[in-house]
Parts: sequence; C-alpha cells; structure tokens
Amino acid sequence: MTSLKTVFMGSPEFSVPVLAALIDAGHDIVCVYAQPPRPAGRGQKEHPCPVHAYALEHGLEVRIPTSFKAPETIIDFQALKADIAVVVAYGLILPKPVLEAPNKGCVNVHASLLPRWRGAAPIHRAILAGDNLSGVCIMQMDEGLDTGPVLLREETPITGTTTASELHDRLSILGARLIVPALEGLVDGTVTPQPQPDQGITYAHKLVKSEGAMDWNRSAVELERKVRAFNPWPGVWFDCQGEKIKVLSAVAETPATPSDQPGTIVDEKLLIACGTGAIRPTCLQRPGKQKLNVEDFLRGFPLGKGTRLG
Repeated sequence: MTSLKTVFMGSPEFSVPVLAALIDAGHDIVCVYAQPPRPAGRGQKEHPCPVHAYALEHGLEVRIPTSFKAPETIIDFQALKADIAVVVAYGLILPKPVLEAPNKGCVNVHASLLPRWRGAAPIHRAILAGDNLSGVCIMQMDEGLDTGPVLLREETPITGTTTASELHDRLSILGARLIVPALEGLVDGTVTPQPQPDQGITYAHKLVKSEGAMDWNRSAVELERKVRAFNPWPGVWFDCQGEKIKVLSAVAETPATPSDQPGTIVDEKLLIACGTGAIRPTCLQRPGKQKLNVEDFLRGFPLGKGTRLG
C-alpha cells in the first residue's frame, strides 16, 4: 500500500507493537508523541515511557508535551502535514484542531468492543464485569470519548482464568495486526466506517489504587474476578496483623457454613467467607517478600480457622 506520512501517539507497552507494525509496513513515521519521562524504580530516576524508548531506538523524532492547551503545541502538530495520526493509549486529550490536522484524520486503537467499555480501563473493567468477550476496535476519532465510527474490529474470548495482564498482551498483538489493513482500507475505500450503536454503551472508568482492597461483603465470584482484573495493577490485598497481604491468584468456592461472617477463615487452608460463597487465595505475597502458594504462605504466616480478616 501507499506509504502514509504518519504521526504516532502512544505511551505504554500496549502501544509498542502497533508502532512496530506501522514501521514494518513501510509507513513514514514523521513524529512520535509520548508521555513525558516519569520517576521509576528505587532511585526514582526519570525513565522514558516504552513508546518513547522504542522510538528513540529506531531514530524517530519524539515530542513529549504535557498537554495540547498551548497554541504553539497545536501549530507544531499541524506543521507536520501528516496524512494520518494513529493514537494508542496516548494519555492526553486531543483538541479539535489536532484531530482535524491530518488529511485522513486520527484513528485510535481501542481495547474493547465498542460501544462497550469506552474510556480509560476497558481491559480491567471487562474482566471485573464478568464479560466473556473482549476485542479491539480501530476507530476514527472525534471529539467524544471513544465515540467515533469503527473501521475494523476483532473479538477474543475472556475465560474464567484470564488475567488483565494476559488480555492486555493479547489485545496489544491484535491491535498491531489490525492497524495496517484498517489504514489500507480507509485509504482505498474498501473499509466503510460504521457508526457505533446507541445501545450497549458502558464506561471503563480509570482505576484507582484503593479499589484493590478486598471487601469481604462482596460475593466470592466478584472478588475472584477482581484478583484477575487487577493483576498486575493496582493489585488486590487485605490487611492482617498490620500487614497488607497481596492476593495474586484465587478461586471462588462454596463456604463450609453459609452463616459464616464475611472475612472469616472457615478452614485450615485459608478459605475465606464472603457475602456470597467463599474465596481461597492460591498465591499470596507479604510486603517485601516473595510470592508463595497458600501452603508455603501459611507455614510462615499462620492464619487458623475462625480468624476474622479486616
């Protein structure tokens, strides 16, 4: 296909395979926009985000504005005279002048089956809600929140063991596979943008760290989904003996006694009563310690039947 003058806008690891696919397809990446470096690690030294680092490795120009509110930032973008802009988890709101600057506009790689799970955390919210399907949509961007018409979409299953980390990686690869044919179809007219339906709209609100706290009054099924949905971030935990214990994997079961109070350990292998059912953590981690299966964890941190967890 014809090489397009392309602006790429993305930040996290999820975005990198899409940028790689565009480069491999021969598109002319005239500039990459990414989030500014952030402090990370023990020394809190500033590190470029994954897209920034990948772009530098491939000799691409990188810009890292903190917003598009300054007129000169918009003017600099318009001056690129791009054919298309590809946006993948960039992290900044694009104003109308930016959306309209490229000849073919801006397209977004979104990790859900729109209009379900518009917004910031579609992967996590889909698992948390118990969805059995996820996917990727390549859509044309407008001023709304993930409201533009869809060029291509593809589904992928969510099973009872799928974690956010696993689904993230799968959707990242799927987005990379779809972006090149989506651009080709947009240019040659073989792909017709499909407006999103008015039914089935949901919003994937941004995750906050406090959501990771175990609320034993919830059902065991909900809590098991939370463990998978919040893996690896923000993680799931409960407080016990002054420590924040992370739950890295768990299974939902039926409690030994339905009348057990939520948060009560009901057997010697850490089965914990919930609002409905019970949950058994299978992998746990104390602060600063290694991950352990439940048997090894209990040897070093005994929690007997009848213990009430906070």
